[in-house]
Amino acid sequence: MGINGNRASLAQAKRQGAHVGEMQRRRLLLAIGELLSDDGVEAATVGSISRRAGVSRRTFYEAFEDVEACFLAAFERAIQRISEEVVVARRERTWSDRIRAGLLALLEQLDEQPDLARMCVVETPRAGPAVMARRKRVLAALVAAVDEGRADCKPGDEPLPLTAEGVVGGALSVIHARLLEGDSVPRGTGQPSAPGGSRLADLANPLTGMILHPYLGPVAARHELDRPTPKAPVSTADALKDPFKGLSIRFTYRTARVLATMATEPGASNRSIAERSGIDDEGQMSRLLRRLQTVGLVENCGEGHIRGKPNAWSLTSRGQAIHTTFAGTEKISP
Repeated sequence: MGINGNRASLAQAKRQGAHVGEMQRRRLLLAIGELLSDDGVEAATVGSISRRAGVSRRTFYEAFEDVEACFLAAFERAIQRISEEVVVARRERTWSDRIRAGLLALLEQLDEQPDLARMCVVETPRAGPAVMARRKRVLAALVAAVDEGRADCKPGDEPLPLTAEGVVGGALSVIHARLLEGDSVPRGTGQPSAPGGSRLADLANPLTGMILHPYLGPVAARHELDRPTPKAPVSTADALKDPFKGLSIRFTYRTARVLATMATEPGASNRSIAERSGIDDEGQMSRLLRRLQTVGLVENCGEGHIRGKPNAWSLTSRGQAIHTTFAGTEKISP
């Protein structure tokens, strides 16, 4: 094969191993989120997380040192996702508008992802020291954002030093209580997190008023209560749902390249996919495409060889979700 060929093979094997390892890591993160939501932190053991993720205990320890490390990684991932939405809200011009937009973005994220809501709000206070330390930093950032309201206060009307800390604690306590009241709602099903089919986002007006009151006074707080109730956004796919669950196909770096080709070139033919994915064997390419079609990851929109025309392959919504997971680990060039 030669030195260059060996190096290329080793590099491809390394990339494939990295993607498989990252895929298993993400499955473990999804599994611990589901366990924390369903049964609480006490039920999250190495064995229970591994079983739910469909991996071995050895694979768990290759990814994480212990359960707390896995919990911390899942918490960090949740913070990152929520922050992406809340940061957009921080672009609002006034402090009061930033508070309202940021709070609404947070509540909508918790509504859309009940497992994430339960983990971040209910279970983190009962976690180990590493998770608690990260939670403390998150709360400190929220307190600092609220206390920016001092700049809008009239001279002499500034609130007491612990006001921001008390307001943030009070808001979290209300959300925490609503989540506990909603325990009768099946979690992880995309149903509302709050009781009685209500949404946490319905708390946006009263919570915003509560936060603004000590800084801007009762008139501004009352104005928030009188605003129209926020409309429910169009629901998107839950990013913490496991698109790999129940699939019988084995995923490799080559599979990731095939999916990446269809993502960038919808309607690609067998030949085009094979060339861009580095698969020389036509029969091998056809078999892989049939397996992907059988498990519902790709669909053929072409007329195929029966009509004498090429196939035209595209990703299904589940195939797109899996491609997004792969692409999130490293840029995959088809």
